[in-house]
Amino acid sequence: MTPVDLILEGAGEIFTADGPPLKGGALAVAEGRIVALGSLPDDLEISPTARRIDVGGRLITPGLVEAHTHILFAGDRSGEYAMRAAGAGYLEIAAAGGGIAATARATRAASLEALIEGGRARLDRLLGFGVTTVEVKSGYGLSLEAELKMLRAAKALNETHPVDLVMTFLGAHTVPPERRADREGYLREIIDEMIPAVAAEGLAEFCDVFIEAGAFGLEEAERVLRAGIAHGLRPKVHADQLSAGGGAELAARLGAISADHLERISPEGIAALAEAGVVAVLLPGAALFLDDPHRAPARALLDAGVKVALSTDCNPGTCMSEHLPLMGTLGVSQLKMSPTEVMEALTINAAHAIGRQAVAGALAVGRPADIAVFEVPSHHHLPYHFGINHRWRVFKGGVEVA
Repeated sequence: MTPVDLILEGAGEIFTADGPPLKGGALAVAEGRIVALGSLPDDLEISPTARRIDVGGRLITPGLVEAHTHILFAGDRSGEYAMRAAGAGYLEIAAAGGGIAATARATRAASLEALIEGGRARLDRLLGFGVTTVEVKSGYGLSLEAELKMLRAAKALNETHPVDLVMTFLGAHTVPPERRADREGYLREIIDEMIPAVAAEGLAEFCDVFIEAGAFGLEEAERVLRAGIAHGLRPKVHADQLSAGGGAELAARLGAISADHLERISPEGIAALAEAGVVAVLLPGAALFLDDPHRAPARALLDAGVKVALSTDCNPGTCMSEHLPLMGTLGVSQLKMSPTEVMEALTINAAHAIGRQAVAGALAVGRPADIAVFEVPSHHHLPYHFGINHRWRVFKGGVEVA
């Protein structure tokens, strides 16, 4: 056995997401992988230079997994927040030239370097909350050149930042204003130019579509997603957020890896996700920020056997937050999930939603040592004491990174 180079001991609880939480215990790492968990074997070979850290009764969890973000963008939409307070709605703001189109204008004008630096700052904040794997979407370019620029920025960050990035192409976020008179032409650009170019450069694993009034309909979404499938991009769907549009059913029919939002999913949609094994990624921060009285039906989804993940939806217009643990609080208080269900939603289920369940989101012997340590005694306390950053230390592949 390779000598151990890191030991975390004296835990109050180890939440493995691979079985029941362990009450107390330790964790040993060698060459970036977990080699012992719970109790340390008497014959464990420890390197003379190993770090041995007493975590002092704190909670050890897998590095948190963020399965839905829009962290690459330029510009600022704080003015829209004030407009909402004055009574303007999401679709009204978009019709007036705000919303996604406003961010697209700023993102198109930004340099590659500016997008990288803005994304790096947001990734640093996510890492600071204990997050070690992050999904990143394009979708604020809305042209071939700008969409590729966004995904190239994500690729550069993935190569230089401790957090692992998983990229999703979202050219079908909305129809840009200058293309609204030729909606079919923009769809053809997505299908015939953007998707092949993204696939040719290996810039994304997934293809996403925003199915909503003012964005894309079911037939349009299916055309885009099938084109993505043909080029090796697995489907994801923004579904049933502002209206019950049948997005969940489409996600199930196409074998999507996840359906996201779901505030207005139908009972038929819930059943379809359960049967197809599609992960439900819920984004309670967006409903909170938009003051939407509709909450995603987490209990119905869980009771139907659907894996549920929680994510921030970090974006400049509808949830400007990197505070992933806070989404756990909303999961308990607003979505009526248990603390254990919330922790699974922030770890292993989120990993399932981005195809990383084999390497992220759980602690077990042989798995990568992506670890977060929080200044609370158990996983019940992480959503309970909300609004505070409880992160103590974060390890990526056994190396301390925050």
